Amino acid sequence: MNADMRRRTLLAGIGCLGGVAIAGCSATGAEHRPRRPSDRNASSSRDWFDLDLVEDDVMNSQLLHFLGATYSGQADIGEVLDTGTRIRPGDEWSWPDEWVRTAQRVQTMAERSERRHMRISAGKAYLRAANYYRAALIHHPDPGHRSVLRTGRSAVAAYEKALDLLQMPAMRVSIPYEGQALPGYFFRAESRRGDAPLLIFQQGRDAWPEESKHIIDDALVRGYHCLIVHAPGQGMAIRELDLPFRPDWENVVRPIIDFALSISGIDARRIALLGWSMGGALTPRAAAFDHRIRLLVTNPGVLDWGQTTYEQMTGYLPEVMQLLPDAAAFDAAMSTAMKQSALIRWYMRDAMSKHGVGSPSAYMHAVAEFTNEPVAHRIRARTLVMDGTGEAFSVGQARLLFDALRCPKDFMLFDEEDTGLLHCQEAASAVSNHRLFDWIDEYI
Repeated sequence: MNADMRRRTLLAGIGCLGGVAIAGCSATGAEHRPRRPSDRNASSSRDWFDLDLVEDDVMNSQLLHFLGATYSGQADIGEVLDTGTRIRPGDEWSWPDEWVRTAQRVQTMAERSERRHMRISAGKAYLRAANYYRAALIHHPDPGHRSVLRTGRSAVAAYEKALDLLQMPAMRVSIPYEGQALPGYFFRAESRRGDAPLLIFQQGRDAWPEESKHIIDDALVRGYHCLIVHAPGQGMAIRELDLPFRPDWENVVRPIIDFALSISGIDARRIALLGWSMGGALTPRAAAFDHRIRLLVTNPGVLDWGQTTYEQMTGYLPEVMQLLPDAAAFDAAMSTAMKQSALIRWYMRDAMSKHGVGSPSAYMHAVAEFTNEPVAHRIRARTLVMDGTGEAFSVGQARLLFDALRCPKDFMLFDEEDTGLLHCQEAASAVSNHRLFDWIDEYI
């Protein structure tokens, strides 16, 4: 949930802004787009993932993310594209408003079918509606607005309707966590007799755990149980429980595994932890301290999330970043940028909210704590580090993590030939799952 192609275009957009002189600049990120000169005419062709549906490359990237959900039945091509044509980039509220409009229309279809006892049709529509409610929140102009919690709850309600009507083998769970309870779902592989492996799947900064249905489906058909959780900084954990991201992720994963082992049918010797997007930076930290994890998958792998964030911001906003040692001056410069650009305003508000801080300087200092460099050598689980030639936000981090590991390890690279080049193989779930599950099947 995704996909940091969004971050690539966001930061590329920041880069072309020239400090805080922001107004009127478009984000392209063209310097990061891989091309094969023998196959493409760089002056006339375009990359398949450049939708150009709205006049905002960040939003186009986010639309691609939700188009990719058609693989798991959580979106329909026409519904996504139609929503995209209604979005007006100059209107900050257009994105959430149009996605909620689509979600409500699809939910109305679901409710009509449900009243007629058309279980399958209703369930499929609820599943898409839930995803469209989540889509409304990925580019929301005000994370603290009252509509955010309402929309989030609508997403949860529609999703749980879908689980029930489609008779998916899911059980809602509440995982004890520091005096609160993290919501999540346990999916049981009903075809497996006896104890079975468990895949714990964690998303990153943007996507919700429910958006990992493509992973869940392929896990269940192979006889693997699956557990997804709204962890701190994600989904309803940040929006309803006010739990921000934290760098010591072992203190998130430990209670999740403790809870999982209380569920019947879990093979405690075969637990896999998968982290997508920012999850590829969080999960290695957990595996360094919790050796109950047999397999670790990071997609993409990240050694130092704080460092790559700092380098990207410095490359694109050098004048502003030079002010970081003086928090007041930095915050003033960033405040000016945020007033002049909806792009900067959205990004910083979203990032600050999910990290539980109140200023841009506090965000930069908080994110600096997210590093695996001191602990990567402690990981014992066999680790798969995934990466793509089109990765742009954490460029080179996957290889740095791989080189720092002292455990059994494998490196899996996707490129333009197999179409999995983008961050987390955006819109290429088939090839991604093909290669991923071949690896899991071999080593679980």
